[in-house]
Amino acid sequence: MSQLFYIHPENPQPRIVKQAVEQINQGSVIVYPTDSGYAIGCKLEDKAAMERIIRLRQLDGRHHFTLMCRDLSELSTYAQVDNIAFRLLKNNTPGSYTFLLKATKEVPRRLMNEKRKTIGLRVTSHPVAQALLEALGEPLMSTTLILPGNDFAESDPEEIQDTIGNQVDLILNGGPIGQHPTTVIDLSDGSPVVVRQGAGDTRPFE
Repeated sequence: MSQLFYIHPENPQPRIVKQAVEQINQGSVIVYPTDSGYAIGCKLEDKAAMERIIRLRQLDGRHHFTLMCRDLSELSTYAQVDNIAFRLLKNNTPGSYTFLLKATKEVPRRLMNEKRKTIGLRVTSHPVAQALLEALGEPLMSTTLILPGNDFAESDPEEIQDTIGNQVDLILNGGPIGQHPTTVIDLSDGSPVVVRQGAGDTRPFE
C-alpha cells in the first residue's frame, strides 16, 4: 500500500516536499495535486517507473506524456521552440494549458509521441506542484491521473488511495480538487492549433 502524506494545498510543508523528492529520486511513482486535478509522475530518466504508469493507465504509443516544469527555464533543453511559440508560452504560463512541442534529443524516445516525436509541456500554478518541482530541480515526467474507463482526472485523494493505493508509492493529499482539464495547444508546427478546449482561454492562440 502506498504512503499517504497530507500536505497543505497553499503552503506545502518543506519537510514533506523533501521526503517526496527523495522518494522520486529513489524510483517512486507518486500522485500529486495540480491545478487541473491529480497527476501521476516519476523521475524523467526512470524507465521502470514510467512503465508502471503506462500499465496503470493502460496507455499506448500515441499518448503524450508531459514534462511538468516549474517555469520556462528548462524549455530549450527539452523542446524545439521558435520565437512566436516562445512568446505564446511566456505570456500564458503558468496556466491551465498543456503545450505540444517538438522534442529535442534530450528527451528519451519512450516519452515522445511515437509518430510525431512531440512532447507535452506544462507549467502549473499549483503551490504543491511548484514546491515539488523547485526542490526536484528538473521536470517531472507526468500524466493526468485518468483511470481506465474514466474521462476525467481523479480529484479526490482518499478515493485515489482506495482505488490504486497498491499500485503507486506515494500520494500527496492536498485535498479534493475540482475537475479542470487543461486546454491543449499544439505548437509543434509553427502556428498554434487548439487540440482540446479546457480551462485555459483559447483566445490568445486564435
